[in-house]
Amino acid sequence: MAASPDARSTWFKGWGLPALLLAPQLLIVLIFFYWPSVRAVFSSFFLEDAFGQSAEFVGLENFERLFADSDYADSFGITIVFSVLVTSIGLSVSLVLAWFADRAIKARYVFRTMLIIPYAVSAAVAAVLWSFLFAPSVGVVAHWLIKQGLAWNYLVNANHAMALIVMTAVWKQISYNFIFFLAGLQAIPRSMFEASAIDGAGPFKTFFYVTLPLLSPTAFFLLVVNVVYAFFDTFGIIDASTGGGPGTSTSILVYKVYHDGFKSLDLGSSSAQSVILMILVVLLTIVQFRFIERRVHYG
Repeated sequence: MAASPDARSTWFKGWGLPALLLAPQLLIVLIFFYWPSVRAVFSSFFLEDAFGQSAEFVGLENFERLFADSDYADSFGITIVFSVLVTSIGLSVSLVLAWFADRAIKARYVFRTMLIIPYAVSAAVAAVLWSFLFAPSVGVVAHWLIKQGLAWNYLVNANHAMALIVMTAVWKQISYNFIFFLAGLQAIPRSMFEASAIDGAGPFKTFFYVTLPLLSPTAFFLLVVNVVYAFFDTFGIIDASTGGGPGTSTSILVYKVYHDGFKSLDLGSSSAQSVILMILVVLLTIVQFRFIERRVHYG
């Protein structure tokens, strides 16, 4: 191994050491991502028993049954509503909080620290915490809402249940978004704001015509991350709070994959659902890079 005298990069004489250094990460990716993905695609074409002891090839029958299932169509709609709410509210609130944290306000370091704390909380713990606060019988927030005349009960009201999991998912993701937005704001040269002030632009014009365009690369990255988060990483929140209920009103696609595979023991249908979900997220990501990235201003 020899270091280039006029560059910070490191050069390797052969491929052995780089391959050895990359091997642990590549092994983890192969075992926990590629192998399950290939296994899911394979299982989606078979009808398997609950214990996986026997399998019968059925071709596209699992997919045909899915598209004829009204519950699966409803799950699509629930997922779209949920992901749009979580992404839009999460990004908006995080940006506002980051903007305030970037200002010269008193105790701003305490403010920043408090906003980062939720990121250390697991999804299941966050769900239990918010479920307890909004519990119809003992929840402090639920008690206040009932006193205000709102008959709050997320256990029987589908809209209340959706509101609960959206609030929990947004709260859980705010810290992640906040960190990136704050870093992006601090990377903007102060001279840009000074020039805007000299030109007579007020705070709102400065925000929309200076801050947002320069922050667009960070916002685009977070948009992609938050869409994936809403589709996949909110499973623990839903499982620990509403369990997909009441009925199936909060059963998003990733939760339905789990429910049909591990509770209903329909492994073929669950595998087919996971394949469709994977394709859907890949297509959404491609669309975002194809059309939304055009509006991103780099440099």
